Amino acid sequence: MTSAIVLGILLAATPPAQAPSFALTDLHGQKIELTAYRGHVVLLDFWATWCAPCRSEIPRLIDLQTKYRARGLRVIGISLDDDPAAVRAFDQEFKMNYPVVIGDAALAARYGRILGLPVMFVIDQDGRIRARYDGETDMRAIERAIAPLLKAK
Repeated sequence: MTSAIVLGILLAATPPAQAPSFALTDLHGQKIELTAYRGHVVLLDFWATWCAPCRSEIPRLIDLQTKYRARGLRVIGISLDDDPAAVRAFDQEFKMNYPVVIGDAALAARYGRILGLPVMFVIDQDGRIRARYDGETDMRAIERAIAPLLKAK
């Protein structure tokens, strides 16, 4: 057995890491605590208003939230913008149907090296990170990751 195959087996057998918890206030004044989403599949999206790939992904995230909400998907946007007014304007323009909070470098660091945006995490019903996507991602890949975790219709 080659070392690459052994490494793949070891990585596949490694239990997923627990997602770092946070409690932040969303753009509408509601407290958003990651632990309150236990029992749901969470798609956590680190993004910014100035990020072109983020801007193109937001409408697709809105569609995913609409399509899979009844099956337990919850999208949470974490903006890494410095200007909350820009995020509020963006939220109104795009009519985002999921909570958006303003994060910071410390929160991003707790999720690992986030050097570019967007970065998305699929978090299972038990709060474990199941997948990470760096950069603009084909939503079919996201759907393949979340489908086995969602409730059957």
